[in-house]
Amino acid sequence: MELTNLADIKKLLLKNGIVLTKARGQNFIINPSVCPRMAEECGAGKDDGVLEIGPGIGVLTAELAKVAGRVVSIELDSGLVPILSETLSNFDNVKIIEGDALKLNLKEIIEREFSGKKVFVCANIPYNISSKLVMKLLESNLNIEAVTVMVQKEFADRICAKVGSRQSGAITVGAAFFASCTELFGVSAGSFFPPPKVDSTVMKLVPYKQPPVEVKDRNFFMKTVNAGFCQRRKTLQNSLGSGLSVSKASVEKALLEMGKNPLARIEELDLFELAELSNKLFEEKK
Repeated sequence: MELTNLADIKKLLLKNGIVLTKARGQNFIINPSVCPRMAEECGAGKDDGVLEIGPGIGVLTAELAKVAGRVVSIELDSGLVPILSETLSNFDNVKIIEGDALKLNLKEIIEREFSGKKVFVCANIPYNISSKLVMKLLESNLNIEAVTVMVQKEFADRICAKVGSRQSGAITVGAAFFASCTELFGVSAGSFFPPPKVDSTVMKLVPYKQPPVEVKDRNFFMKTVNAGFCQRRKTLQNSLGSGLSVSKASVEKALLEMGKNPLARIEELDLFELAELSNKLFEEKK
């Protein structure tokens, strides 16, 4: 069976009574060049482990099993689990865990399943959970070397954008705080069945050992970022005044001390300036 062959995929799904649902963002890769390249780019070797999320019918899983010592895949759809047992039967280094990656304790899974191994994350992520899942992977203090994921092109462009550019958003800042981001290669909509309405991008996030900026309170820093981008067209005096419940005078004072325009908007500040602003406002609220 060729897992990227459309006829084989349809037969496999029909035999197992699987109906694809838009709610779960189920799109299977039919371009045979994509998954081998993803497996290679993820960086895992024979002594390493790979955590995959959303294996589908196992096309990427099989490629990961060829390069890594151990692969653990988390699958939400219980109907796909028996299919994976069939399609991955030739590999003795693969384990399937049924569950929701957004709810599972990933740190516990990594510690239990990959003892003594370097761990990489590689996955074709459903578009509808991209933001939540990427930030969970970065925020959970996981012992991982890199995160290589296929996501919607627009999402990749935003998360890898330069902080302080017009394309940046809260997710850009959040990701930049935890990791460096690189867009590796594009994947057209025609590479999937059924084809989505947009193209995809494979990107790689490499977590920092230490964040590039120092913040006095991480939660307050992210609240500052989220408040600013929730009303990004407003000045920081207005967006943070309402979103953080701080006075406009406090925001103006902090910006002036930083040498910034007191009427600046959040997209005008880079990562270091956002951290400095957050620290000043945090001290003001103490």
